[in-house]
Amino acid sequence: MTNRAEVALRRLELTITRKLDGLMHGMHQGLLPGPGSESGDSRMYVPGEDDVRRMDWAVTARTTVPHVRDLVADRELETWALADLSASMDFGTADTDKRDLVVSAIGAIGFLSSRVGDRFGVLVLHEEYIHRMPARTGRPALYGLLHSLSDAPRGRSVPDAPDLAEGLEVLASTRQRRGLRVIVSDFLDAHPSLDPEAERDWERPMRRLAARHQVLAVEVIDPRELELPDVGRIAFSDPESGNVRDVHLTPRVRQAYAEAAALQREGTRIALRRAGVSHLVLRTDRDWVHDIAHFTLQQRRMVHSRRRPS
Repeated sequence: MTNRAEVALRRLELTITRKLDGLMHGMHQGLLPGPGSESGDSRMYVPGEDDVRRMDWAVTARTTVPHVRDLVADRELETWALADLSASMDFGTADTDKRDLVVSAIGAIGFLSSRVGDRFGVLVLHEEYIHRMPARTGRPALYGLLHSLSDAPRGRSVPDAPDLAEGLEVLASTRQRRGLRVIVSDFLDAHPSLDPEAERDWERPMRRLAARHQVLAVEVIDPRELELPDVGRIAFSDPESGNVRDVHLTPRVRQAYAEAAALQREGTRIALRRAGVSHLVLRTDRDWVHDIAHFTLQQRRMVHSRRRPS
């Protein structure tokens, strides 16, 4: 890790802890009653202190040493994020690119989660693999995770690379403690439909994930994905397939592109609403810290308004 990247991560932590600390704690909800009934890690049995009813017989038989399994209190939930680092994220025409914004969003969630004691883990969509970074607590583990995300090479065109739907399937099928699940992606489909009401490929696994966990979808976009500049003829390259095509950006072409982009974004918004998840939009040409803070305050106001007696 270069000194420059290390400084960038330190600055990221400082920005988050100064501007966002405490704002997202209201989203940390106990999903199970009492002191906790989710199974945690196994540890050695301490005679006279541990309840024999929590004996972990499988580990005890395997190690021949008595072990008990701890219970996880409601405040000790797990936060997992799915980070989309596919080739389409290596794009940016404003203050930053989408990949850097993904790392910033993951860092924001991770730093805030660590301050309330949550474990934090990440699944990463990158080239032909879905990488799993185990959930851990503490600043050193989070820094190691962010280092890995920052150091990941730029995505390249890979046949049959896993898409967002596959990543969500893995995240939804893995046995994990209940808690917050964060999806950071541009939500661009390989074969997009111009019908905003059409079901997206990733919508069903998103619903399954939301049935058990609190889910936040972070949509990362660049202004050039919404409208094209008036620059005449230009070569476009598809980062996912590697195909290149020359296009003359006439007013008609630019208008059609803007309309199609608006339909795509509206389709994403509708699909996320149908799935019952929260939706945060971050742009490469905006202050992402301000947008996260504004979104979080809105969520807290909504919660308070629901709890206020009529």
